[in-house]
Amino acid sequence: MTLSIVARDTSGGTVRFGVAASSSSPAVVARVAHLRPGVGAAASQNITDPRLGGHLLDGLAEHGDAERALAGVTAAADNIEYRQLTVLGPTGPGFAYSGSRTLGKHGAVAADGVVAAGNMLAGNHIPQAIVDAFTSATGELEQRLVIALQAGLDAGGEEGPVHSAGVAVVSDVDWPVTDLRVDWADDPVDRLAELLDVWLPQRDDYVTRGLNPASAPSYGVPGDE
Repeated sequence: MTLSIVARDTSGGTVRFGVAASSSSPAVVARVAHLRPGVGAAASQNITDPRLGGHLLDGLAEHGDAERALAGVTAAADNIEYRQLTVLGPTGPGFAYSGSRTLGKHGAVAADGVVAAGNMLAGNHIPQAIVDAFTSATGELEQRLVIALQAGLDAGGEEGPVHSAGVAVVSDVDWPVTDLRVDWADDPVDRLAELLDVWLPQRDDYVTRGLNPASAPSYGVPGDE
């Protein structure tokens, strides 16, 4: 069982893509989240085939059309009836697919710059609650994603207990600027929010350290001068 949100943010002049997800299974984001800077974002869930997220991004890299990328993957993939997929490109709405064997109550909602999906849900209204929360939230993309994920849980969430959660974001460098995961806990979304509070003030410094270490801020650890 999985809840996820895939979203885009252009507020800072750079297109940023992010994914947040939660699940009863361990290490959900390691399998579900797929991001490529400047290209887009995708989630591959339900009975997950992580390869499909990469295929969706390959389609986006080729032509930039999220709907076309999704159609190409669903037409070609084996066992597609077991899969639930979402994809979002540099412009326009997200798109979603839920195969005929998607587990339990399930659904997806797409809007401009965001798409949410879930399976084994407590109610079919939950993806809309996630999208509404993301759209109305303020702050960094990472914060909005976690707020939206929490809203989905508050609206009823998944059929069973949630044990893992994570959030990942790409921006204008060749690696994720944020990649935070709580892979097994009783309250993973709360712990993810706490981890995000620690990470965000340092996020941009770690980009500087990668690109221009001579001008990077101090690490602030014993022995660092």
